[in-house]
Amino acid sequence: MTENRRLVLARRPVGVVQDDDFEMLVEPVPEAGAGQFLIRNCWLSFDPAQRGWMNDVPSYIPPVQLGEPMRAMGVGQIVASHHPDFPEGAMVSGGFGWQDYVLSDGKDAFGVRVLPPGAPPTAALGVFGTTGLTAYFGLLDVGRPKEGDVVLVSGAAGATGSVVGQIAKIKGCQTIGIAGGPDKCTWLKDTVGFDEVIDYKNEDVAARIRELAPKGVNVFFDNIGGEILDAGLGNIAQGGTIVLCGGISSGYTLEEQPPGPRNVFMLTVRSARMEGFIVLNYAQRFGEGIAQLAEWVTEGKIIYAEDIQHGLENAPATLRRLFEGKNFGKQILEIAQPEG
Repeated sequence: MTENRRLVLARRPVGVVQDDDFEMLVEPVPEAGAGQFLIRNCWLSFDPAQRGWMNDVPSYIPPVQLGEPMRAMGVGQIVASHHPDFPEGAMVSGGFGWQDYVLSDGKDAFGVRVLPPGAPPTAALGVFGTTGLTAYFGLLDVGRPKEGDVVLVSGAAGATGSVVGQIAKIKGCQTIGIAGGPDKCTWLKDTVGFDEVIDYKNEDVAARIRELAPKGVNVFFDNIGGEILDAGLGNIAQGGTIVLCGGISSGYTLEEQPPGPRNVFMLTVRSARMEGFIVLNYAQRFGEGIAQLAEWVTEGKIIYAEDIQHGLENAPATLRRLFEGKNFGKQILEIAQPEG
């Protein structure tokens, strides 16, 4: 290809992301100079946090600027290289953004990692990427479950939540997942191995938590916020922990926000704690997390699902799927196939 399509942020979204919040630019493919290499993007990762990165507010990383390609993790193939550590033909992962090609020197903000030969490339965006690492460090370092604990997971059918539940099972915990719809709930129980599942679309979440965990929830890993967080707070066990990982119920917008939790006082009553985190806090330990996750996947103790859409022009719609509850497992967009 001689053209590089770049889907750039054209305006700050208001509410739900729209297709015309972005503009498709077509430019010549850049050439790799000394110490550089050219990557052809093949798969892009989609995560709820991306919506927050579009807001022009201070955060843990700077907002995406107008006229810049939308920020996203990606996996691609090196098609030209003048860098000894990044050979032509190698598959790599990094923060490549919504574009066909990206030029790098290996010192990008998110780093560039050469993938081991034979490994499923898309797994670098999910179970072996920030998704799996979020589950690993969030549960084990922030939640700190003990054998026999009751672990509740919201957004359990998502890429992070499903891995959280499986790590909790590995650690000898009783697991309860919250998901939307019978298909996701059946998959969580019959395939992923959650002990119990609550269908928030068709059940009273707070009542079901009380029924399934009469002594309270020891660790609540929350990806949702809003009313789901409130239900977890109302059923936290003595000395329990709430891990704040995400707040997808907010839509990550600056407009209307879900109501704040009414049951915060339960943290005092139960001598419990509530702690937020971001996975970048553990960047120096990513190697440790990937190694352990790879071992569990190889042993069949962790399985994962991928929801793959197609076409760079469909990137905004693919992001919306996360907020519409349409994705099943890790949301990925394929924009090219590697050669060879």
